Amino acid sequence: MEEHVWDLVEKFISGDISRAEVKELQSLLVLYPKLYLLVKDFLITYQDPYPQVSPQQIQAFLKKVEHGEAKKWGVKSTWKKLGNVITREATMAGQFFKVAVRNLQRNSSISAVNISGLAVGIAGAVLILLWVQNQLSYDQFHTNKARIYQVFNRTKINGTLQAWPSTPMPLAPALKADYGQVEESVRTNWVGSFVLKNGDKKLETQGLTADPAFLKLFSFPLLKGNANTALNNVHSILLTQKLAKKLFGDTDPVGKFIAVDSTANFTVTGVLKNLPNNTQFSFEYIVPFDYMKEVHWYNTDWQFNSLQTYVMLKKGVTEATANKLFKDIYRRYPGEKLNDAFVHPMGKWWLYSNYENGRFVGGRLNTVHLFTVIALLIIFIACINYMNLGTARSARRAKEVGIRKVAGAERLWLIKQFLGESLLVAFVAGALGLVLVQLALPWFNGVVDRTLLVPYDKPFFWLVAVGFIILTGVVAGSYPAFYLSAFKPVKVLKGTVQAMHGLINPRRVLVVVQFTLAIVFIISTTVIYRQINYAQKRDTGYKVDNLVYIYIKGDIAKNYTTIRNDLVNSGAVSSITRTSSPIQDIWGDNDQYQWDGKSPGLRQSFGENSTDHDFTKTFGLKLLAGRDIDIAANPTDTSAVLLTEQAAKIMNFKNPVGQTIKAWNGNYHVVGIVKNYVAISPFAPSLPIIIRGADRKLGTITLKLNTQNSVADNINKISTVFKQYNPNYPFDFKFLDESYRIKFQEEQHIGQMVAVFAGLTIFISCLGLFALAACMAEGRTKEIGIRKVLGASVVRITALLTGDFLILVLIAFAIACPVAWWLMNKWLQGYPYHTNINWWIFGLTGLASVLIAFSTVSSQAIKAALANPAKSLKTE
Repeated sequence: MEEHVWDLVEKFISGDISRAEVKELQSLLVLYPKLYLLVKDFLITYQDPYPQVSPQQIQAFLKKVEHGEAKKWGVKSTWKKLGNVITREATMAGQFFKVAVRNLQRNSSISAVNISGLAVGIAGAVLILLWVQNQLSYDQFHTNKARIYQVFNRTKINGTLQAWPSTPMPLAPALKADYGQVEESVRTNWVGSFVLKNGDKKLETQGLTADPAFLKLFSFPLLKGNANTALNNVHSILLTQKLAKKLFGDTDPVGKFIAVDSTANFTVTGVLKNLPNNTQFSFEYIVPFDYMKEVHWYNTDWQFNSLQTYVMLKKGVTEATANKLFKDIYRRYPGEKLNDAFVHPMGKWWLYSNYENGRFVGGRLNTVHLFTVIALLIIFIACINYMNLGTARSARRAKEVGIRKVAGAERLWLIKQFLGESLLVAFVAGALGLVLVQLALPWFNGVVDRTLLVPYDKPFFWLVAVGFIILTGVVAGSYPAFYLSAFKPVKVLKGTVQAMHGLINPRRVLVVVQFTLAIVFIISTTVIYRQINYAQKRDTGYKVDNLVYIYIKGDIAKNYTTIRNDLVNSGAVSSITRTSSPIQDIWGDNDQYQWDGKSPGLRQSFGENSTDHDFTKTFGLKLLAGRDIDIAANPTDTSAVLLTEQAAKIMNFKNPVGQTIKAWNGNYHVVGIVKNYVAISPFAPSLPIIIRGADRKLGTITLKLNTQNSVADNINKISTVFKQYNPNYPFDFKFLDESYRIKFQEEQHIGQMVAVFAGLTIFISCLGLFALAACMAEGRTKEIGIRKVLGASVVRITALLTGDFLILVLIAFAIACPVAWWLMNKWLQGYPYHTNINWWIFGLTGLASVLIAFSTVSSQAIKAALANPAKSLKTE
């Protein structure tokens, strides 16, 4: 602003000023009294051999200012005054913008560091916040979300209070019939085994069975059809857009027929909009729940927990009221008497996924909080670069500040100017950051296994983006603005202004904070990957290599004996077994087993699987005692069981083989003990598992491939057999080792995200350290020249310049180690089976940090040390 005023003064004394500009100058001098005094002194003492303005004109001009005529012109009304203020601020902003652009151009290398550091920081933060927003929005789009609850079971098992979401089939109708507070109840169950056929097109995909009220509870838009009647007929089916396109192309599918499993024709009664990426539901079609009765999947047993139950409460009914009402529902019907029913609100389904001590607590919510903090820290680290470089160049800008203050600039003006510069840098960095986000988004989507998009079409996004960039600019520029604007003009113009020195100063503190965070990220990344590797190398108890499993569908069960014989004769397999679930999964558990010596109050849950033949041989399980189940050789093995070590230990059998255990459907005799094996989670302790003999209701065939042939040759032979005996179903198989690796995906995604953002943190920190070292070397040019003249070697000077930075990094390392240990130790406690945090992780991280810092700083230090002292001292 002061530059603009002096420009007008120059025009005034040169006689080139217009009447409007005279009035503008008068009004500005009225608004800024300090600046008016400087202008007055200048005009009174001004002398020119050829004056273009007379002393009388100067006196008249000053008199108008002093008597308020200019003020009257500037503030005739409130609106004019406001307009004047806006004009003034706009003019100042324009001046600040010009100065900021000049400074950016004058210091292009430092500007590039600031812009690139902030751009990378903004890009990293935006990517994380896109993921965070996606997590926070899960199932929040449903219209009735405040009244929708999922029903859970709760009871004490193995001495601890546990909860699970699977419920018996009769529960939903009973809740609606017994309690007037329930407006609607819905049962759902996942289906993956149905084959949908239209003409020559066959598809097998994820589906859902649901009660007719499903679309009343959940707001999945129906593009075609009537939501109130779409699922009323037992042979109705709803398709998503994507599935409708696959089966019918561009033809309207409503009213058309689809064959399901080649046994029943279903009428398409509606087309659903494709599911969004922020819902925990995953299906491409819905069939009525009553169809379960036709395929004999319906079970009225209150002890058979097999599906999900949802309720929509009437308006005004609270969660506490529902919990009080539903608690004793199981004791009103025959069967289960020990479980309590309670509800979990839709708003907490996704984020509150862990159950501890009788209530839901953060599960995914903890991860969301973690990455929100990481996003903020990345931005903060980028802002530290700007702060440090802004103050490191203080000597260069000190004279500018001094001259501006002498010319009448107030400190507030200078603060606005420096903040304006940081805002300009932030907006440029923000634009570049969005470009980086767009380039990195496909890769990031692969890491988080989501389809995230930047909502450019949403005004709210731009409002938040601009606010975020302004906040970043203000935070980054605040410290330099207040630091530089505090310089005293007398000291500055005398050349006595001192750079920040001392054992502790803000710049050193910021460098320490920056590298502390970077080192914490490095240690955390190392521990996360060690935990994943530790679990991956765990002895599973079975051999995952060369095992293929196939779900039993269609005619496989009917033709199993022939299929088995043909597979053995083909030479593609060396062993075959049938089980109720793949070995790495447990699809059922049971706490109703009884045995001699069991404590009366003990309620112990066992994982269950079933088999018919060659269970231990096919999986390579170690048989510790007894024999394997073989129903073909021993028909009584339909009542035989294998126990894992853990199960036998819980039952406290001294000689388990030959013992009898009782279940709800009869007695079973123990024929063998197998070594513990890993099922469900590789991060959890081995479960106690009971493997029962069975010749029906088996859901999986597992094949051990013949290693004498190539895998491709084996698969071709197996495919030929299954296509021959199960022609209406596509041949679908899975490798056991690939399925097992999927269990590590969540931890791997977290590890990849932490590793990438740790890399960004290190990059931003080193970028700032490099530029800071360049500024420091430039500021000590004459000192380095004198030292070289006095005989200092290049090595000694390099050590001098790098030493200060390495000390800061070591201090950061000392602070980061206990912080990282505490964080990672707390994280590992969430995994019963976990690695230890070894000392060498900290040692290697410390060494790596020092090497990274040294390599970053040393190039500038060596460059300064090699400079010719004659050039730096020639002005002395």
